Amino acid sequence: MYRQISKTWRTLVKNNSPDIKSRAILWRRGPTLVRLERPTRLDRARSLGYKAKQGYAVVRIKITRGGMRQKRPTSGRRPKHLGVLKIKGQFSSQDTCERRVLEKFPNTELVGSYPVYQDGRFIWFEVIVADVHHPVLAGSFDIRKRYPEARLVN
Repeated sequence: MYRQISKTWRTLVKNNSPDIKSRAILWRRGPTLVRLERPTRLDRARSLGYKAKQGYAVVRIKITRGGMRQKRPTSGRRPKHLGVLKIKGQFSSQDTCERRVLEKFPNTELVGSYPVYQDGRFIWFEVIVADVHHPVLAGSFDIRKRYPEARLVN
């Protein structure tokens, strides 16, 4: 079933369906960081370890595309040697999204993330985080295996 969900999603994105376009318009106008009830791409979320139980959270975040901005130097020099174009960051967009979500939700651990959509200006990622100290997850074998420091606190 999850393979079919993945195939359908790729077809929708590839054919630039009106449904995806209308979603993107709403996402573009909406806030940067949104907590969701359920993942948009269930197949990808499940493959990363998401489960529909208390303690898991799915967050959609948008990030601007393109390289870093570099300030232009004040003293004169030849345009070729200004060193303000083609400056790349050290971290990928996905790493940046994960870091920003973990800053917003400090009591959670990162489970995984995946891209949802991109246009000319933004890339949207969905980041899955888990509150490892939540009673439902602290007793879970998957969480104990992944995060050994997470134990049920009585």
